[in-house]
Amino acid sequence: MIKGTAMTSGQTRQNSVGAGEHAERLSNLATQNPANLDRETGLSLFRDMTLGRRFEDKCAEMYYRGKMFGFVHLYNGQEAVSSGVIGAMKRQHDWFCSTYRDHVHALSAGVPAREVMSELFGKETGCSKGRGGSMHLFSKEHHLLGGYAFIGEGIPVALGSAFTSKYKRDALGDEKSDAVTAAFFGDGTCNNGQFFECLNMAQLWKLPIIFVVENNKWAIGMAHDRATSDPEIWRKAEAFGMAGEEIDGMDVLAVRGAAQRALERARAGNGPTLLECLTYRFRGHSLADPDELRSEQEKEFWAQRDPLKSLENVITEKELATHEELRAIEKEIDKEVVDAVEFALGAEEPEPSELTRYIWAD
Repeated sequence: MIKGTAMTSGQTRQNSVGAGEHAERLSNLATQNPANLDRETGLSLFRDMTLGRRFEDKCAEMYYRGKMFGFVHLYNGQEAVSSGVIGAMKRQHDWFCSTYRDHVHALSAGVPAREVMSELFGKETGCSKGRGGSMHLFSKEHHLLGGYAFIGEGIPVALGSAFTSKYKRDALGDEKSDAVTAAFFGDGTCNNGQFFECLNMAQLWKLPIIFVVENNKWAIGMAHDRATSDPEIWRKAEAFGMAGEEIDGMDVLAVRGAAQRALERARAGNGPTLLECLTYRFRGHSLADPDELRSEQEKEFWAQRDPLKSLENVITEKELATHEELRAIEKEIDKEVVDAVEFALGAEEPEPSELTRYIWAD
């Protein structure tokens, strides 16, 4: 068990007003051996996080202009988790399983912005051919196993992916099959049966999987510390003899470092890891949420921990890049996002005659 410094449940609840129970936990975290940072890695992380942020901002604009329909759940504020975990993994080799808050996971996995935006517009050029929409992004090419609307729904899928990798390597003798699967889900999922069942099976069979809890403190309108007997989710790994770690999910280098340790463990055949990333969403649960339940004090506390600003400070302080270079990257990303919108707006609608295609295997 990887031990972090944390409070008891009772202490946590006493500090649950204002900035929330995460605040004290973050201040008590031990030094977490963050990932090493060189210029190439720093700029790659900054580019990926900026793409996620700017893409989601544009999604909000398009939604309110009536270009997107249904529920749209944005990822603003949580970018360090997606970039930190997926950025440490191997694209088109490892596998990724998301939630209904899946746009940025898809982008980090390498799905082109044009394909993601097209899917949100319901177009044939979308990564799910316009059938999935915001909550059901999928790309076999980029090893994205899907976004899932029901909480916990994707965890068994990720478990199956990890089992496949281990089976190919151990039973079929494929030494190149060292792929690891990352399963992303939120704090609200961690009282569901699938969570516990899959942790048990993963540890029993020493499967190469990383369970990534994006604990953003709120399950729609339910504060995390009101919904579970022990708010420290990472400790639940101990019941299964599994490695567990508590991470500052607003620090991309802390997340990346933890992901690297989990990947090393998984590829060596030593089984799964449960990572609890303490993070925060800057917007409401969805774009239909007026976001009236969270206090202004809490939102301000987390705004000051903006993962993009934190990374920029590290990059410039280490003289890996200048502020001007980072502004140039932002301009490139803005052009990419605008291009994605223009492409999606001009793309073809799915043919009505193909309404039932993809329901059954061809």
